[in-house]
Amino acid sequence: MSDNRKVYIVGHKNPDTDSICSAIAYADIKNRSDEKKYQAKRAGQINDETAYVLNRFGVDAPGYITDVGTQVKDMEIRKSLDARGNYSIKQAWNMMRENGVVTLPIQDKEGHLEGLVTIGDIAQTYMENSDSHMLAAAKTQYQSIADTIDGKVEVGNSHGYFIKGKVMVGAADMALMKQHIEQDDLVIMANREEEHCSMIEFGASCIILCLDSPVTEKVRRLAEEKECVVITSPMDTFTVARLINQSIPVRHIMKKDNLITFHTEDYTDVIKDIMVKHRHRAFPVISKKGKCLGTISRRNMLGMRRKQVILVDHNEKNQAVDNIENAEILEIIDHHRLGSLETIQPVLFRNEPVGCTATIMYRIYQEERLDIPPKIAGLLCAAIISDTLMFRSPTCTIADKMAAGALALIAGIDIEKFASEMFKAGSNLKDKSPEEIFYQDYKKFITENVTFGVGQITSMNAEELTEVKERLLPFMELECGRNGVSQVYFMLTNILEESTELLYYGDDSERMASVAFEVKAKDGHCILPGVVSRKKQLIPGLMEAAQDV
Repeated sequence: MSDNRKVYIVGHKNPDTDSICSAIAYADIKNRSDEKKYQAKRAGQINDETAYVLNRFGVDAPGYITDVGTQVKDMEIRKSLDARGNYSIKQAWNMMRENGVVTLPIQDKEGHLEGLVTIGDIAQTYMENSDSHMLAAAKTQYQSIADTIDGKVEVGNSHGYFIKGKVMVGAADMALMKQHIEQDDLVIMANREEEHCSMIEFGASCIILCLDSPVTEKVRRLAEEKECVVITSPMDTFTVARLINQSIPVRHIMKKDNLITFHTEDYTDVIKDIMVKHRHRAFPVISKKGKCLGTISRRNMLGMRRKQVILVDHNEKNQAVDNIENAEILEIIDHHRLGSLETIQPVLFRNEPVGCTATIMYRIYQEERLDIPPKIAGLLCAAIISDTLMFRSPTCTIADKMAAGALALIAGIDIEKFASEMFKAGSNLKDKSPEEIFYQDYKKFITENVTFGVGQITSMNAEELTEVKERLLPFMELECGRNGVSQVYFMLTNILEESTELLYYGDDSERMASVAFEVKAKDGHCILPGVVSRKKQLIPGLMEAAQDV
């Protein structure tokens, strides 16, 4: 099976401008230098700042991906055979035998699933059913009867249906037959003309003449007059009687109620328990459009292909998209401290001490000798401005400033003017709920002694930050304790003053804040002059304080 999977390039949850823009840029790089198909994705909702940037440069937001666990569409789906409900049991049997399948999905003309037939269903019907009225009950077409016994409809409408009566073999003398035959029965006969006529006179709706018995003119005229269908077959009466039930349409025996089906988007860690519980040989797979694509079985679990992903702007498991441990990580491009992600095999891991992943993307464009499209240059420049707080953050390096300057020229933007507009768009918090503000840029961190979460907003408006503070404090109390987090912190960062007011809540959080920054933390907040970077200033301080227990 050819590997035509897309590789997803995705940043962290609660993505910021760098996470989104770097994913878009790296997808452009990879698609221009590799044969695989790469697609930028996002693991959360974009914030107002990022939305402004994307809109400013006319770039669509990446698609949303919540989980990179394996799905049914990642398994090898056995393609459906084109089987219809009007197919005879014999046709279905031959199709299954020729293709080596034991479960046959039955579909309508549009490809929607109508039912299922298994080898066991056919065997059970053939071995256990002795009902001579079954052909009529199944509304069997005369042409299907003829095809099943290698015969030919000589008289009557081949497209008509045998809908009433039983099946008999005309082996007894006529006196005895007259006692048992009823109106509209089907009779299997040998080559005697008189008996053919008698059966027609007795009211048979169909007679089958075996061993290629000729249809005499007398029999033909009488059959046409009485509207009796005449079928001839090269087979003997025993063989015809044995095979005739195979002409029944498969929809008569197929299962159509309470079918267990899976959809292409279903996750395998959910369906595997259903498979074990029911233990069918195969399960139908339904597409997004409601059509039956084929079947899967338990053994397909062994060969399923994990999703392939490239991570940008993070390498912490708790910040990654859900089920990252079940995906195949191909690369990690980041500028943060080494985190908790583990991979099954070696991967390309590029981690550089710069202020922004977008700076690394700029370097990769140079290394690959690829021209940077103006739109993407604008995105990368915006990401550097955002992550370095327009070069005010201590994480900012000469490499970030140089990359931003070069990208601004390509994008045709004035850095200071653009930065002012971008930060203004990103700090418009009046209409947002405390929850939206808290999780706008939130990350979770785990140490040996404590698990804590840190959110951050940046603004040029001191009054706006004060108003946000009053709304956030009650919300932080509610959030503390959720998802294993025992402490929560929130950075209200004033870009112009290059300072942060740190809000905190949770067990030992006041001591942590005091020890980490050598300040007097009190009443759930403290001022941190010169602290603007979560990555380089706040997190290292809290990590060290957490170890000092």
